[in-house]
Amino acid sequence: MKRVLTYGTYDLLHWGHIRLLQRAKAQGDYLVVALSTEEFNEGKGKRTYHDFETRKAMLEAVRYVDLVIPEDAWDQKINDVQKYEIDMVVMGGDWEGDPRFEILTDYCDVMYLDRTEGISTTKIKRDLGVNS
Repeated sequence: MKRVLTYGTYDLLHWGHIRLLQRAKAQGDYLVVALSTEEFNEGKGKRTYHDFETRKAMLEAVRYVDLVIPEDAWDQKINDVQKYEIDMVVMGGDWEGDPRFEILTDYCDVMYLDRTEGISTTKIKRDLGVNS
């Protein structure tokens, strides 16, 4: 069984998120999503609309997702890959070259997917006049 892992906040779940999850799952048999906790997001200067448990429940309802785990810190990635026996990490192309993901190439394959044109949580918030 090929196991795939991706990371994200997945607040205001939208078509770009669904498309990323669909394409990530297509890379293997089992998709693990590491979901950023509120505390981790606060440390990054981000605020979510939905709390962790709500975002987790929404992801668990998506048919491509097999397991949702908490993302508490930047440095947990190697441990996640080892603990969940991950074969590939899949991320949006905006993360390509980031050392926090490039370091994983010593442990598994890393793939970057193009983002979905014209959609992002930031754009949705901007269009609605909401501050991030």
